[in-house]
Amino acid sequence: MIAIPLFVFMGLMLERSGVAKRLLLTLQRLFGRTPGGLAISVAILGVVMAASTGIIGASVVMLGLLALPVMMKQGYRAEMACGVIAASGTLGILIPPSIMLVLMGSILQVSVGALFKAALMPGLLLGVLYIVYLLVIAWIKPDWAPLADPDAVDADTTPLPLALVRDLLGPVVLIVAVLGSIMAGIATPTEAAAIGAAGSLLLALAMRSLDWATLRSAVRETSRTSAMILFVVIGATCFSVVFKRLGGDYMIEEMITGTGLGPYGLLLLLMALIFVLGFFLEWIEISFVVLPLVAPVVELLDFGFGLSGQALLVWFAILVAINLQTSFLTPPFGYALFYLKGITEGQISIGTIYRSIIPFVVLQLTGLALCIAFPALVLWLPGLL
Repeated sequence: MIAIPLFVFMGLMLERSGVAKRLLLTLQRLFGRTPGGLAISVAILGVVMAASTGIIGASVVMLGLLALPVMMKQGYRAEMACGVIAASGTLGILIPPSIMLVLMGSILQVSVGALFKAALMPGLLLGVLYIVYLLVIAWIKPDWAPLADPDAVDADTTPLPLALVRDLLGPVVLIVAVLGSIMAGIATPTEAAAIGAAGSLLLALAMRSLDWATLRSAVRETSRTSAMILFVVIGATCFSVVFKRLGGDYMIEEMITGTGLGPYGLLLLLMALIFVLGFFLEWIEISFVVLPLVAPVVELLDFGFGLSGQALLVWFAILVAINLQTSFLTPPFGYALFYLKGITEGQISIGTIYRSIIPFVVLQLTGLALCIAFPALVLWLPGLL
């Protein structure tokens, strides 16, 4: 649990360091003459910042403030602009270092490092699906994603290769320090979180954006976010203990196994249940209430590819994480939608924002289906390392 406030602090400090803004401007230069280039830049930045921060609210607000005015000025259709910003901003809940995976490791009693390794390929897969979709839409409907006006592209005179190295260097070093240390077995997730928190401070210092007001704001917001998460953990744990003492876990097991469905049928049933719950509940409540009840059932299922109990739980946890990522986008309580609505200042209706996320929810479910059909997408990297 100590990793949670450290990862939250790292994300908040990176948000305030100016790294994302410089990187978006450079990516816009790189893809400026490509149809849908700015939307592709937002998707790539979402992947990079997800691997650097893992804070959904910060990522969506940051991408919205940076990219939405520019996309609307360049003539992008509102549905496309809002959709790519909201979806790309939520990648941080899946791509490590993810707070969700830290909590899932605690709930399921599996290695957080194994979950981090397992989540990397599915997270990148979703990023690729977003980019392919944007390229196709820009080709089919060029009026939805017009080419950038040369005057609107950043006027930085630094040669593009040097600008890419300059603006990517900080995030890449931090990603390597945090994820590389975990995957190489050098540091535990908690130790890696401490490395990330220290690295974000150094990066903010190097960007000359570290002052007392920024530090105080980041510490205060970290305390609030961590307190919220931990109090939900306390409440959900109390509920789970009482529920189990009353025999609720046996009731759930009998209900699931009594359906007569095979292993994959039960898995699809659980995925559908979690998807529907995501419309109305936060991922924290779903994780702490649902996972302890269904994990013992899943652990006993035989999917035919010879996985042990722990490896099976790792695969199941990543499937649930991909599924829960949609909960940030699905109305009526999708947090990313309200973060985005808050920064549009009434210029874009909530109905338009709701419509914008439909194709990206479909893409996320497509990624989920691929990970179910091809478990190697999840388990190849943990097995390799």
